[in-house]
Amino acid sequence: MQFNDYRALGFTTLQNGLIAYYSKLNISDAELLLVIQLEAFNQRGENFPSNEKIAANTNLTVADVGNIIQRLIDRDYLTIEQVKDSQDKIGNRYSLNKLYDAIDQYIDQNVLIKDKKREKTISVSDDLDNNPLNYLARKVEVEFGRYLSPIEREEVAQWLSVDHYTPEVIELALREAVLSQAYSLKYIDRVLLNWQRHNLKTVDEIERFLKRNR
Repeated sequence: MQFNDYRALGFTTLQNGLIAYYSKLNISDAELLLVIQLEAFNQRGENFPSNEKIAANTNLTVADVGNIIQRLIDRDYLTIEQVKDSQDKIGNRYSLNKLYDAIDQYIDQNVLIKDKKREKTISVSDDLDNNPLNYLARKVEVEFGRYLSPIEREEVAQWLSVDHYTPEVIELALREAVLSQAYSLKYIDRVLLNWQRHNLKTVDEIERFLKRNR
């Protein structure tokens, strides 16, 4: 069967904020899997799938599904709402609105700040946040046009804590990636390793090297 044959099954759209920051809300991988299943059912028009249906799409047991749903409800990430159909029959549906509200709040407080005077949203600055990891992660997200995954964010953290690159040098490597239209952390890492092999440690040294080799 070709990929195009599977397209008949449809696609599920997920919020990038969910993928990038679910771990920051202490949501486990199993809980994320259940949220994805609820989204998939919802986007196919089924708002209250049974535990058996959800379990059939995963490696979870029916009991696991029930326990995870209850945990999400207890933490106010998932709610069960009553609705009426076209014939005024009362039924239930799952709602993930509070989960997405929590993600929006996390992003608002940790990734973005509000410029109240100009009534616009701007990036977190290093001066205000005093956290080079948050600053660099946000810079990469802005340039790449997407949120970083937790694994990608950890890679940026390792550049700072393990490789001991300065934020300014990492930002220069990001600029080189953007100029080359290579929107990946692997490319940035190769640029940083190349500079390291040439024993280039400061912004001035790197800029002189780049000028010589343009």
